Amino acid sequence: MNTLKFKLFVSAGLFAAMSVFMTSCKSKKAAPAAEPVVVAAPVEEKAPEPAKPVETEKEPAPEVKKAIEYTNIQFEFNSSVLKTSSYAVLDGIAAGMKRFPELKYQIHGHASAEGTEARNLALSVDRANAVKNYLVNNGIAASSLSTVGNGEKFPVASNVTEEGRVRNRRVEIKPVN
Repeated sequence: MNTLKFKLFVSAGLFAAMSVFMTSCKSKKAAPAAEPVVVAAPVEEKAPEPAKPVETEKEPAPEVKKAIEYTNIQFEFNSSVLKTSSYAVLDGIAAGMKRFPELKYQIHGHASAEGTEARNLALSVDRANAVKNYLVNNGIAASSLSTVGNGEKFPVASNVTEEGRVRNRRVEIKPVN
């Protein structure tokens, strides 16, 4: 039995040696010279330009526009305190603004031509801010409201008469988008 194991062992060893010999002595052929591969340059296609958004000015609903643009909030002479009669008007304006929260508004303060120009400008800013504060306290986002003081620059009536001066002490609210 030992001879059988020996013969198997020798046969396996010879087989392994021959395998190593045959694979290691194999002549290697020189690799053929690589031919340059011609690759077409990529053609850059311009992507179609995205459609430009059509800029349309969003009009507020007519009832909001009417209530806001054409209603003046009045003030006493040399005062930025809201008249109590303006509360109902401002409540109606706030209700309209709440229905269209995406809109933004400019609050324009005005003054009559009594007093100095600097005082009237400061007074008009204070009046615009008084209206803004009222609206914010009634649920309107402060970020949707901006204020502008116009002083006595844009009268709606003559400053010669008391009636005209009363009409010029006002605030106007206008949608801006």
